[in-house]
Amino acid sequence: MARKNDKIIITCAVTGGVHTPTMSDALPITPDEIAKQSIDAAEAGAAILHLHARDPETGKPTPDPAVFMQFLPRIKQATDAVVNITTGGGLGMTVQERLAAPLKAEPELCSLNMGSMNFALHPLAGKYKEWKHSWEKPYLEGTDDFIFRNTFRDIAYILQHLGEGCGTRFEHECYDIGHLYNLAHFVDKGLVKPPFLVQSIFGILGGIGADVENVAFMKQTADRLFGDDYVWSVLAAGRFQMPFITQAALLGGHVRVGLEDSLYIGRGKLAGSNAEQVAKIRTILEELGHGIATPAEARDMLALKGGDRVAF
Repeated sequence: MARKNDKIIITCAVTGGVHTPTMSDALPITPDEIAKQSIDAAEAGAAILHLHARDPETGKPTPDPAVFMQFLPRIKQATDAVVNITTGGGLGMTVQERLAAPLKAEPELCSLNMGSMNFALHPLAGKYKEWKHSWEKPYLEGTDDFIFRNTFRDIAYILQHLGEGCGTRFEHECYDIGHLYNLAHFVDKGLVKPPFLVQSIFGILGGIGADVENVAFMKQTADRLFGDDYVWSVLAAGRFQMPFITQAALLGGHVRVGLEDSLYIGRGKLAGSNAEQVAKIRTILEELGHGIATPAEARDMLALKGGDRVAF
């Protein structure tokens, strides 16, 4: 089974590339907003900060390293949290575009999606009548014909250039059971070495559904494939966020919150910030008797290279 942990790592995914500015005024867009919300989330208890960048004018996801570099140094200066940069980017970006910022920043940790999939957001387009920016509605509507590309060649490329080349380790994002088997392929080839972080994801249209039975199923499958070699975490989309990650904690897992995954703090109530979600899950975990991992403890659990060895 997954490595036993005495403390739980809270990851906060601060802005992502899924939600659009119209959906919530709290969604951080500018480098200043991303930096501030990241720092606040770390102070609230997040040991890992998972980061995307957005065009400061339109809020559209951008792979531009120059935008990342407007907030990465500020976050590093203000907090000891582990910085985790996306390699998923945003809809329609090439693998080379998605890697531009990570290769420049050489972070301790990056996300790595473990398979191609239908990543569908188009149902969200029907929920809003007015939009802040003209790109938002077509961006969402177009996902009924979108394949999020992560081929075996793509994954190997990222593992080689970013992993071997920069000493970066990965949050292996598994949206379905088959993604665990894809990861097992790379483990068997020796390209992924323990202890590796498996992030099980529930509730994205195109991935495994948000049924509570699937949480245990994903963990049982990972246990069978990886034994004690992996560290397990869970995230869930939208309204499933808090109940699913609480269940994961009860099963011995780590947790991920953040406005990338859900814009809400409770039923029908938008979250005011990322830190509000971190504070809520921290309270839940502590009430259940769990300790909260510090950034140093997270680095030790995941065998990270250290914040002094990044390039920002």
